[in-house]
Amino acid sequence: MTMSTRTLGTTGPQVSALGLGCMGMSGMYGDSDRAESIATIHAALEAGVTLLDTGDFYGMGHNELLISEALRTAPAALRDNALVSVKFGALRGPDGAWFGFDGRPDAVKSFAAYSRQRLGLDHIDIYRPSRLDPAVPIEETVGAVAELVEQGYVRHIGLSEVGAETIRRAAATAPIADLQIEYALISRGPEREILPTLRELGIAVTAYGVLSRGLISGHFTSGRKLAANDFRAYSPRFQGDNYRHNLTMVESLRKIAEQKGATVAQIAIAWVLSRGEDIVPLIGARTRVRLTESLGALDVTLDAADLAAIESAVPADAAAGTRYDARQMAMLDSER
Repeated sequence: MTMSTRTLGTTGPQVSALGLGCMGMSGMYGDSDRAESIATIHAALEAGVTLLDTGDFYGMGHNELLISEALRTAPAALRDNALVSVKFGALRGPDGAWFGFDGRPDAVKSFAAYSRQRLGLDHIDIYRPSRLDPAVPIEETVGAVAELVEQGYVRHIGLSEVGAETIRRAAATAPIADLQIEYALISRGPEREILPTLRELGIAVTAYGVLSRGLISGHFTSGRKLAANDFRAYSPRFQGDNYRHNLTMVESLRKIAEQKGATVAQIAIAWVLSRGEDIVPLIGARTRVRLTESLGALDVTLDAADLAAIESAVPADAAAGTRYDARQMAMLDSER
């Protein structure tokens, strides 16, 4: 495996072709092991991964503190190469409940101050609102981040889960490096309008959910039980008939993977990599074993026949169930 690089849009930084999404290390997928999480971040840095993605609301600050510890204990050469992308704005209660988003300029600056402190960094490389605050014009939210860029606290501005109109308004306010959005074989909505808009404006994509939270990793079976503190236990695509239907597509994908001498996860990640040099998949590995498997996607070459077979096995819009529950789907500007 040789790590290649990609650039986040016309104004953003050069990053590794695969980034590491760290959310799952802070309880979203059930219990996690702190020592293994830090070892996984170190292994990713050693393999040439430079982009670490987090959110200030992952574990209510836990994830940023975890990344801070991992960077602090990594060799200096690796630490200096790391770029940290932070999402902000999601509001959570003491019990972990979710109750909206805050994109007010003063709140943006406050969120950034706390993130810098938890991360132990003098600047945040890419800073992005996690969702669109319907009560605050995107120009005001992005304008506040632009002020942080001018002051040296933030290097680049990103977006997350917003639609084409919002992207245009944001880009007219300040340079936008990338949009973070779920994009995978079974989550292809961005192809309709969002990707063409991004390419017109010179904005890249950091694609999360490339394995659909493990659903198309090849590691799930129909009898697998999810813990009560694993949010996938309540996700529509992991429920009942939806789950069984989605796993049948995974088995079709497995046949293609076996023919290529790869794993299902590697094929799914390689497919996202094939979508364009302006797309950087985020792999959500929580262990070194899963990290190694995911990085192996870089050695998988897909030709036109392979891509046709993959898209026949997993057609666009063939997934059963929405990617979030109804309440969370209503918060996605990208789905309007």
